[in-house]
Amino acid sequence: MRFIAKSLTVLLLSAAVVLPLGVLGLLALAWYCTDHAPAVVRMATATPADVARATRLAERSDPRKAKPGMLRSITLTQEELDLVLPHLAARAAKGQAMAELQSGRARVQLSLPLPSNPFGPWLNVQAQLVQTEGLPQIQALRFGRLQLPQPAADWLLARGLAWLQQQPALGPAADAIQRVQITPQAVSVVYAWHDGLPAQLQAALLEPEDVQRLRAYQQRLAQLTQAPPPQGMALHELLQPLLALAGERAGAAPEQRALEQRAALVVLAFYVNGKGLAAIAPAAADGPAPRAQRVQLAGRGDLAQHYSVSAALAAVAGTPLADAVGLYKELDDAGTGGSGFSFVDLAADRAGARMGALAVGPAPAQVRLQRRVAAGLTEQDLVPSLQDLPEFLPKAEFQRRYGNTDSAAFKRMRADIERRIGALALYR
Repeated sequence: MRFIAKSLTVLLLSAAVVLPLGVLGLLALAWYCTDHAPAVVRMATATPADVARATRLAERSDPRKAKPGMLRSITLTQEELDLVLPHLAARAAKGQAMAELQSGRARVQLSLPLPSNPFGPWLNVQAQLVQTEGLPQIQALRFGRLQLPQPAADWLLARGLAWLQQQPALGPAADAIQRVQITPQAVSVVYAWHDGLPAQLQAALLEPEDVQRLRAYQQRLAQLTQAPPPQGMALHELLQPLLALAGERAGAAPEQRALEQRAALVVLAFYVNGKGLAAIAPAAADGPAPRAQRVQLAGRGDLAQHYSVSAALAAVAGTPLADAVGLYKELDDAGTGGSGFSFVDLAADRAGARMGALAVGPAPAQVRLQRRVAAGLTEQDLVPSLQDLPEFLPKAEFQRRYGNTDSAAFKRMRADIERRIGALALYR
C-alpha cells in the first residue's frame, strides 16, 4: 500500500508539473507561429492588361491540344507568377502569396488570415523550395517566427503528398506532374496529359455541396425554359425566379444566402452565354437540360451576356476582376476588328458587377436584394437608360475622342455610367 501511495503521489506531482508545462509549450508555440500583420501585402488586383496576359497564357498552355500521354510543359515567368499567385491565394483561403524565383530554387511566402484568437490574426508561412529530378523539396520552412527543423519539414511534405495521393480527384492530377524546373526568370512544370484530367480537376474544385446547389438552379432553369416564347426571354424573367429560389433555400443566414445566390448567378451566366453548366460541373448538369433560347437585356442579347457574366464574376472572384474583364473585352473589340468599343456594353458590365457584389455582400445588401426580388424585378431595375451612350467605336475613333482609359474624358464617361447605375433603387 505504501508503494502504491508513493507511486500515485509521484504520478500526481509529475502531472501537476508536466501538464502545465505542456500547456505553456502549446501557448508559446501559438505565439511564435502567429503575427499581427501579413508578411505579404501584395493584393490580388486585376487590370485589363493582366486579363490580356492571363488570356494569352491560357491559350499558349491549353493542354487539350496535346495527344494523350504526351509530355507537355507550362512555363510561368516571374511576372506571370506575380499575377496568378495572389488570385489563387485569395480564392483558396482569402490570403496573399508571392514567390521569388532563383537558380534551382524558389522562395515562397504565404499570409493566411486566422480565426479570432488572442495571439495574432495572421499565419505567415515562408518556404524555400529546391529543384530536384521530380517535385521540389522543402529546404527551409518557417511559420511566423518558428523555424521548423529539417526533419519536421520533410515529414510535413511527405504527409501532404500522401494526403494528395489519397484524394480521388487530385491524386491522378498530381501524378501527371513529372518534374519542375526553376530558373531566375521562370518556373516550368512538365506533365503528362491524359483525357481524364479535366473531369478530375473539376471534381477537385467543386465540393459536393457546390454541385448540389448548381444542380438545383439548373433544374429550375430547365423548368423556366420549357416553353419559351418565340421572341425569347428577358434576363429579369430568369434572374428573378432563380434568386427567389436562392432566398427560399438559404433561409436567414447571410453566409448560406451568399452561397446560394452565387450559384444562381453562375448557372444563369453559363446558360445566357450558351456554354452550358457541363463546362464546369458535369455532375450538376446530369438532369433535364434547359432549352436553348435568346435571352435579352434592353432588347439585346449581347447586353444580357455582358451583365450575366459580370454578375457571376463579381460573385465568384470579386468586383475588381469583373471590372477588368469587362473593360478588357471592350478594348479588345475596339482594337482587333471586333464590334468596336462600347460604353453601352461597359455599363452592362458594371451593372452586372454591382448585382454580383450585392448577392454575396454584407447581410443588409443581401436582404435589400431579396426584398426587390420579392417585389418583382424589372428590366429597369437592372440597368439604367443606355441609348445615348457611345458605342461601336473603332480603335482610332476611341483614341481620338478619349485617348486611353486614364484620360479625363474617359473617366468622365465612366463616372457618368456609375452615377446612372447608382441612381437605381436596387444598387443604392
